Amino acid sequence: MVDIIKIKDADNVAVAVHDLPAGTQVLPGVTALQDIPQAHKIALTDIPKGGDVVRYGVTLGYAKDAIPVGSWINEHMLDLPQTPAVDHMEFGTNIVPVEDLPDPTRTTWMGYRNKVGPAGTRNLLGIVTTVQCAAGVVNVAVERIKKELLPKYPNVDGVVAVNHPYGCGVAIKAREAHIPIRAVTNLIRHPNFGGELMVVGLGCEKLTYDMVLPPEDITPDNTLTLQDYPGHDAMMDALLAMADKKLQKLNQRVREELPLSELLIGMQCGGSDAFSGITANPSAGYAADMLVKGGATVMFSEVTEVRDGVHLLAARCRDAAARDKLAAEMRWYDEYLEAGGVDRDANPTPGNKKGGLANIVEKAMGSIAKSGTAPIEEVLSPAEKPTRHGLIYAATPASDIVCGPSQLASGIGLQVFMTGRGTPYGLAAAPVIKVCSRNEMKQHWFDMIDVNAGPIATGEKTIADVGTELFELILDVASGVKEPYSDQYGFHNDICIFNPAPIT
Repeated sequence: MVDIIKIKDADNVAVAVHDLPAGTQVLPGVTALQDIPQAHKIALTDIPKGGDVVRYGVTLGYAKDAIPVGSWINEHMLDLPQTPAVDHMEFGTNIVPVEDLPDPTRTTWMGYRNKVGPAGTRNLLGIVTTVQCAAGVVNVAVERIKKELLPKYPNVDGVVAVNHPYGCGVAIKAREAHIPIRAVTNLIRHPNFGGELMVVGLGCEKLTYDMVLPPEDITPDNTLTLQDYPGHDAMMDALLAMADKKLQKLNQRVREELPLSELLIGMQCGGSDAFSGITANPSAGYAADMLVKGGATVMFSEVTEVRDGVHLLAARCRDAAARDKLAAEMRWYDEYLEAGGVDRDANPTPGNKKGGLANIVEKAMGSIAKSGTAPIEEVLSPAEKPTRHGLIYAATPASDIVCGPSQLASGIGLQVFMTGRGTPYGLAAAPVIKVCSRNEMKQHWFDMIDVNAGPIATGEKTIADVGTELFELILDVASGVKEPYSDQYGFHNDICIFNPAPIT
């Protein structure tokens, strides 16, 4: 039985594969001095006070006190290193040629081609509100559309209400207001909505149609203002009539065989543990490399969860423009956190720490693994759309329920979500595949986790094995052949758009 996992030769700690009772000898000369919980770290050498605690070949922090060999190392025992500088980072020093990435097992999928941008993985009617005030009415209308109209249109997969907390009571012309406005603008044209626009406003909000639609699209066919209608029945009749016209058009869409170049997926992790960077995220990274080699576009995110490895990402940037945008996004977020009186280490949750992650440095090193090894072709601001194919870094908050909508606004048709602690997170507008980091998580949520990367930790499977399994599932789900658990159960989170601007 494997007791511990050490990542790099330089590491002076290892992760417990299972609970280690005190007295367990894990290596010659290394015996657990205390009970060490699964996923937590054991010291492989004596570490002096102020000494480096090293995992992934990276200094996670400095020992507050001397740590004897065999000790349990947890979040209370480390001082955080300085934030890495982003000035003068080298770029292009670690470019893996695309031809050296693992070969995809197939290079086509079945999707819904769009006139512009990536293809859709689903054929959905998306109803986007310009203000939260309209959400209640739209939600009721969506339930009626599903019951009364959708059965007439068998080629349409569903109806999605894209409600969000933005639109009014906000400083609409504030310096950072362009971020949430861009998100709403891009969500309206999500690839899974097939180019059919249905935008619902209240009528007195600050986010007006002209801020999210070009003049030629602001028509009675595409926009509906609730205050224009005399009462409930008139509103509902108008919403159902507009939806019926859109559904007629969407029903004409059919899946067709497409190259991977028309597929855009997102990678995200949440509820992470110390196994995430050993099993689940590297497996996702392997699948990402296969997708990139096949011509697809793969997006990964979460600023605080790459911040301590930003130099590693810069080395993978294809050009100076990507490196400079990466540095600019890191600086912006540093200032954003500072203005709130916190730093990057505000990120880890109690669950992360219970799962063995001592601090944000350790979390970031594991998080980056989901990007694989491909070159970074482009860096995006929150909710921006990519202009290149390949691996993309999209700077978003790490919060699951904010990162997801940001990636949706950037156009992902499917998301892969890695977890160690477990989360029922999902998105209504795009399918979400769940990958867990350990066998115990799969056993516990046997009917909620789609792919189990846990056998990597126990030596039963390799990263390539699970990565290939995940790649195949991604294409099956994107093609509508399989449905992830989150969609089977309808586990769909609210759309929380990132809004760093003031709320009035």
